Amino acid sequence: MSPRFESPQSSRGAVVQLGAEETAGLLTSAAAADALADALRAGLDPEGCPRRSAVDVPGGQLLLMPAASGAYAGVKIAGVAPANPALGLPRITGSYLLLDGPTLRPLALLDGAALTAVRTPAVSALALRHLAPAGRPLRMVLFGSGPQAYGHLEAVATVRELAEVVVVARNPRGAEELAAHARGTGLAARVGVAADVAGADLVVCCTTAREPLFDGRLVGPGATVVAVGSHEPDARETDTALVRRAAVYVESRAAALREAGDLLVPEAEGAIGPGHITGTLADLVAGRMPAGGPPSSPQLFKSVGMAWEDLAVAVALFQAAGATRET
Repeated sequence: MSPRFESPQSSRGAVVQLGAEETAGLLTSAAAADALADALRAGLDPEGCPRRSAVDVPGGQLLLMPAASGAYAGVKIAGVAPANPALGLPRITGSYLLLDGPTLRPLALLDGAALTAVRTPAVSALALRHLAPAGRPLRMVLFGSGPQAYGHLEAVATVRELAEVVVVARNPRGAEELAAHARGTGLAARVGVAADVAGADLVVCCTTAREPLFDGRLVGPGATVVAVGSHEPDARETDTALVRRAAVYVESRAAALREAGDLLVPEAEGAIGPGHITGTLADLVAGRMPAGGPPSSPQLFKSVGMAWEDLAVAVALFQAAGATRET
């Protein structure tokens, strides 16, 4: 599908419009992960990224996520509406305004939910390039059956060969539909239960859960766990038992210690200290430390989602659509 927006050359100053349909197919998970890695290699420091602002409103939360780097700046205004899925509407809404960095002139308006649907799996894929076991087909347990679960299925499959996908979700119909979708792509897939993490090489959590999804004691020492579902200090998808024994990687220490309930709850319990974090995504991309930590430990990548990631992927989408800053 060709992007449907006014040609950048047709009217200088026109703002490119990239809706959900226009965004779909513009960027593969691998290309989005490359854009994130390129931003880090260019010197972007996630520790200095502006923090997310959140405002409670009757329908849920409004989030404001600004960032600037190099030739571009941007801001995402996102809505998180927990009641929307019951109404047949997306839980995540919003828009992303991409700006020219030096002049702050608006360049493009992107669908915020579509951007998030590309960005979050790409962050996980980049982490898994460095953390996931290599050299053999892997068994993945995937928690969730919403858009992020579908996105992560595709993203993980671009990073590692999958021997089997086990889908675990509170919605049995959604779980079976995702498993059927996976089978339709040629993967062996079935619906399972939380205890299936005991035999998993990869555990990927893409849910709205506020309490741990599985018993962390069951996760094998060579396994890698990715948790992306929450950015609130009192919500988590993984338990204290897993976090205490895992080598933990995050996008930013500062952001994780503000927002990652997966780490903050165990810290509040006295099970870990703030120095428990092993490394960051930037550390892995730069090769500043070997991936994996002690061979007797599982690995946990905890993502809260950051504004610099939205900016990097928004720029990649903008450029993939054939647009330039000369718009």
